[in-house]
Amino acid sequence: MARMRQGLFLAVRSILLGWATLLLTSYLLERPLLILIAGRLGASWFPTVRLMLDCSVLVGIGWLIGQLDPTSPILAISAFAATLSFGDFGELVQIRVPWLLELTANALRDPRYRDSLVYTAVVQTLLFGSLIVGALLSRRAPASVTLSIR
Repeated sequence: MARMRQGLFLAVRSILLGWATLLLTSYLLERPLLILIAGRLGASWFPTVRLMLDCSVLVGIGWLIGQLDPTSPILAISAFAATLSFGDFGELVQIRVPWLLELTANALRDPRYRDSLVYTAVVQTLLFGSLIVGALLSRRAPASVTLSIR
């Protein structure tokens, strides 16, 4: 029972920390950088720069959430990632699982949607993968063994 309560506390804490960090970094850091970088590179680079910044923000969030429970960072990040799967948060980050599901249904009916489906699936994989990479990076390195030769 205590272990279950501890797991629930970890999940709630991960979700709250993840959303607070996502909101703060999206509005205070990512948007100004996006305007600055994409403005200098040109409009054609906007989607690429946005994806790069989204991945960077998600790696940071994954790392931060992974710091909450270094013994199981993937479990901690999974709780936050699950909340991202229920809506279209295109304003904050390009994670759009409902759109991916709709696109999959359309691609099954009409092959013209397949290229868009592949592109969208790759983008979603990159974004969720960024969370996982950040969580894995949060794990502390094992103590190194040094050999001394005398």
